Amino acid sequence: MRLSARPIAALVAALALTAGLSITGTPAVARPDDRAAAAEASDVSIAADTYTWKNARIDGGGFVPGIVFNRSEKNLAYARTDIGGAYRWDQAGKRWTPLLDWVDWDRWGWSGVVSLASDTAEPDNVYAAVGTYTNSWDPTNGAVLRSSDRGASWKAATLPFKLGGNMPGRGMGERLAVDPNKNSVLYLGAPSGNGLWRSTDSGATWSEVTAFPNPGNYAQDPSDTSGYGNDNQGIVWVTFDERSGSAGSTTQDIYVGVADKENTVYRSTDGGSTWSRIAGQPTGYLAHKGVLDSSTGHLYLTLSDTGGPYDGAKGRIWRYDTESGAWTDVSPVAEADTYYGFGGISVDRQKPGTLMATAYSSWWPDTQIFRSTDSGATWTQAWDYSSYPNRSNRYTLDVSSVPWLSWGANPSPPETAPKLGWMTESLEIDPFDSDRMMYGTGATVYGTEDLTSWDSGGTFTITPMVKGLEETAVNDLASPPSGAPLLSALGDIGGFRHTDLDAVPAMMFTSPNLDSTTSLDFAEASPGTVVRVGNADTAPHIGFSTDNGANWFQGSEPSGVTGGGTVAAAADGSGFVWSPEGAGVHHTTGYGTSWTASTGIPAGATVESDRKNPKKFYGFSAGTFYVSTDGGATFTAKATGLPAEGNVRFKALPGTEGDIWLAGGAPTGAYGLWRSTDSGASFTRFSGVEQADSVGFGKAAPGASYQAVFVSAKIGGVRGIFRSTDAGAGWTRINDDAHQWAWTGAAITGDPRVYGRVYVSTNGRGIQVGESSDTDGPGTDPGPGTDPGTDPGEPPADADCSVAYTVTNRWSGGFQAEVKLTNTGTAAYDGWKLGWTFPGDQRIGQIWNASHQQTGAKVTVTDAGWNGKVAPGSSAAFGFTGTTTGDGTAPGAFTLGGEACAVG
Repeated sequence: MRLSARPIAALVAALALTAGLSITGTPAVARPDDRAAAAEASDVSIAADTYTWKNARIDGGGFVPGIVFNRSEKNLAYARTDIGGAYRWDQAGKRWTPLLDWVDWDRWGWSGVVSLASDTAEPDNVYAAVGTYTNSWDPTNGAVLRSSDRGASWKAATLPFKLGGNMPGRGMGERLAVDPNKNSVLYLGAPSGNGLWRSTDSGATWSEVTAFPNPGNYAQDPSDTSGYGNDNQGIVWVTFDERSGSAGSTTQDIYVGVADKENTVYRSTDGGSTWSRIAGQPTGYLAHKGVLDSSTGHLYLTLSDTGGPYDGAKGRIWRYDTESGAWTDVSPVAEADTYYGFGGISVDRQKPGTLMATAYSSWWPDTQIFRSTDSGATWTQAWDYSSYPNRSNRYTLDVSSVPWLSWGANPSPPETAPKLGWMTESLEIDPFDSDRMMYGTGATVYGTEDLTSWDSGGTFTITPMVKGLEETAVNDLASPPSGAPLLSALGDIGGFRHTDLDAVPAMMFTSPNLDSTTSLDFAEASPGTVVRVGNADTAPHIGFSTDNGANWFQGSEPSGVTGGGTVAAAADGSGFVWSPEGAGVHHTTGYGTSWTASTGIPAGATVESDRKNPKKFYGFSAGTFYVSTDGGATFTAKATGLPAEGNVRFKALPGTEGDIWLAGGAPTGAYGLWRSTDSGASFTRFSGVEQADSVGFGKAAPGASYQAVFVSAKIGGVRGIFRSTDAGAGWTRINDDAHQWAWTGAAITGDPRVYGRVYVSTNGRGIQVGESSDTDGPGTDPGPGTDPGTDPGEPPADADCSVAYTVTNRWSGGFQAEVKLTNTGTAAYDGWKLGWTFPGDQRIGQIWNASHQQTGAKVTVTDAGWNGKVAPGSSAAFGFTGTTTGDGTAPGAFTLGGEACAVG
């Protein structure tokens, strides 16, 4: 589950309804029909090193509020998450493929998906309504993304209001729907009193349906002044009755769910021109879902007394006969026996009258799933009491592929471990296969492929169907020099010890179980010693390990602790310094059997340790750096003038005393990257780094004397993940526009054992692992023939090169191309100019990762500065869009500094 996971920095910190820019898997550029759009993705891709990216496998870890099957193509399904983007099901691999990793830093809110819609008429089309918060936490308005290639690339229509993928009520839906008969028509239910919206041009533009009479009035907590709990949850679902239209004509009967307990269902019978409240409907509840069984003409509502997804104390299921207008309460249990609301509901498209529903807010002892084969007249349950507290289950739950789903628990009956689920707001029966069903929980996607065994009295098997869907929010990362390569601090599920990045760990950290781990550290010279702190309902908030995180024991804590804060381990493991929430900074020797308040440092300061001197610890608060030389007992204020706003994170270089890198700040004040080589007495800012949010270290490049430095930063006007192999003198962007993961500011670290490997935190897309193709490293010697006084556009003397020119896309009158320049010589380039002559009338329009001049057919492309240094064996890449009346034939020859390059 997740109540309000969001980029912390975002909390500190008249749009036209026109088609947005194309967002593609390779650098996002404007397609011809989108040139007028205001918002655009970054124009920078990879630099001199090419990285491959993957997740450190956890499998799941967050709430999946929506699963959508396409009704006309088998095995085409999508899932949406509240903060971690959208996914498409890959049947061959039995895994999910992420679709929104291109979402950039400035539009991080677009990683929250409030609704998905898959086009029945044209299955290649998919739509996503995106935006994470409707209040000030999210700086950008929402958008409807549209794709004609199943999410491989997207265009965006920005809305004049915000959407709330991580707001209360996010499990209701789907708010976005495509007319099954006329697929150019879409509807979107908006929150915050913004009403019902419609597009008639396949999602390119949107306008409000002014005839719709009710924008909703329900808020989870009207007394909340933050804009979170007191937001009107608005229009929550749209359902078409496809029988009331024909191919190419607008569907006439449309049903809409509204967050209004007295008026929760409306209908149009004239294609959306007029609307009216359906008479006789149930009151006192909110309809979370409205699903129509076209074979029987029954509209089913799952109702709850709240909007969910984690609250709800009463619920009902009602059936509406669209022919007769009769309403029938078909709830599986009496109202007095409910202590939960009903959420997920699905009808079996192969078996008219068969439907299933979930008790989404039944936390104890477990969630419940109900099934009916007679249109709701009678129901059976996934589990019953055989003799309280013992249970009789109709299913077996096999979590061997994701074993941590048991939470390491051993509860007493009637609870079980693992649980059947919680926050089960979405359940879908495969429209082509009555045996397959998937449902989302607060932590995973479960499913079965032998569902109909339920009806024959047998048991069916439920397993995680979540591979590839990585939804954790990452707070901290550590990569020790020995033992497991990766330790993580995560929101909601604590954290993991990864001994194999491609395998799901057996269990999250336990003893203690922390709801969210906020900080962890290991002793640099004794990496078996690990400490972690975090948030929990009750004490303890701290745990220790002496075997590199394989096993843990609980620590004591100072009086007044309310949250994890930050923690640091002495270089030799002899002591610890902790800055928890609710109490001031404290220090201890041993493993925290007693804590003593530190002096000279304010409460709430961020703390870290020196990675060589075990007596030296560091702290930071409100623009001032603090140093302790007595194990954290006393701190002294040192450097000032550092960022006083925003979030600041700093790390000390392993193996070297007093070498500290500090990243952070806010756009309204100081913001960037600083370094101290005198234990924090003074800092020097890196002038070329405009913004930075996290910094970490990894194994030095071959031949380099300084460890590789990794930052999540803005350099040269470009946001990305950067690496330096020369102590910050030069930087290489190592991610690309297809791999941005929205917000990456919480933590970053290299691997001290593998050159180039980096671990990057995300806020909803798990732990990203980057592997460099530049295994030999760029080196540090610029090589012979490099004269600082020569033209930086020319490579070193006798340098060799090869060029790969690829046309990646064509359309009428235009094309897109990518060019890769490889240094095939023995000396590094220190700046480059690449030339060629176009065949025909081709002209470059927009270019990224470089600049260009063109005279007639002759083109000269110059590096962008940050990618001008290209080591032997490495490459620099750039791309562009062009215009032509021909077919965009590739040039046949290229020159670098006037010398010919190989082609291929």
